[in-house]
Amino acid sequence: MSEYKGVMVYGEVTNGKLSAITTELLGCGRKLSDDLGQELCAVLVGSGISGLAQEAIAFGADKVYVIDDPLLKDYQTDSNVLVIEKLVKQVMPQILILGQTSIGRDLAPRLAFRLETAASMDCVELAIDPDSKLLLQTRPVYGGNARAIFTCESYPQIATVRAKTMAPLARDASRKGEVITIEAGLDPSVIRTKVVEKVSEEVAGIKLEEAGVVVTGGRGIGGAEGFKQLEELAKLLKGAIGATRPPCDNGWVPDGAQVGLTGKIVAPDLYIAVALSGSSQHMSGCSGSKNIIAINKDPEANIMKVARFGIVGDWKKVLPAFTEKVKELLGG
Repeated sequence: MSEYKGVMVYGEVTNGKLSAITTELLGCGRKLSDDLGQELCAVLVGSGISGLAQEAIAFGADKVYVIDDPLLKDYQTDSNVLVIEKLVKQVMPQILILGQTSIGRDLAPRLAFRLETAASMDCVELAIDPDSKLLLQTRPVYGGNARAIFTCESYPQIATVRAKTMAPLARDASRKGEVITIEAGLDPSVIRTKVVEKVSEEVAGIKLEEAGVVVTGGRGIGGAEGFKQLEELAKLLKGAIGATRPPCDNGWVPDGAQVGLTGKIVAPDLYIAVALSGSSQHMSGCSGSKNIIAINKDPEANIMKVARFGIVGDWKKVLPAFTEKVKELLGG
């Protein structure tokens, strides 16, 4: 399979800009391609996105393939699978990486089937085996209680990457690269669905996924009133509010605040976990946090085992004192 060379990143575009996951993938792809001694290319698919090619180069790409067509304005499974399959067969990358997003989860397995290869989903680490030069694909298993490393001997090796597990490179506007425009060549008849409406989620303040500080409450908070105290601390620290599944199911906080395997994936500098047990499903969503502080009355709670600092006590007594100390320190 010596004809397969290089690393390809599927780039996503959000509101006319490269999405955060795309810059993270480019940072990861840059390291992989350097380890292989090969090129890193990116592919951008959409309508009116040609101007973003240089941005992808600034974040690490050597070459950018642009597929710009009005029929590709909105992500559609039918159209994207066709154009990416065609491009991959033409370029023949050794590795293809996508984000573990709604798009990546939809696209990766379909491409793997059509290209007669395999896909590892939700990877948290990617590396090149120094001997075989195969892609080492690390992903959580058993509900996040363990990690397994997979390899695939068929090409291209396809993997999706969990958000916030890879670091983007510093943007370098002086980087040079090649931009190649590819004709989509789509027949409108192949697109069997259409977008009839888009509903944007209104987010007040800092987005949960982008926050440097996240204050998260669990079932032990007891109700919506308790989350107001968490919100006070989050505002002081210029952070965002998170929650485990029970508070969301009970309507104490919006569903969009859920952190975990079936919610948002976060990796803030500081994660304050209040009155939550630390189940494996929840930890799957916050295990990438740089520092975890836990407040729990149970010293044996799982969250205490993974926290850098743990405070044993009733959150109703601990949190107000903690918040006052933060006010004092910030005021000083």
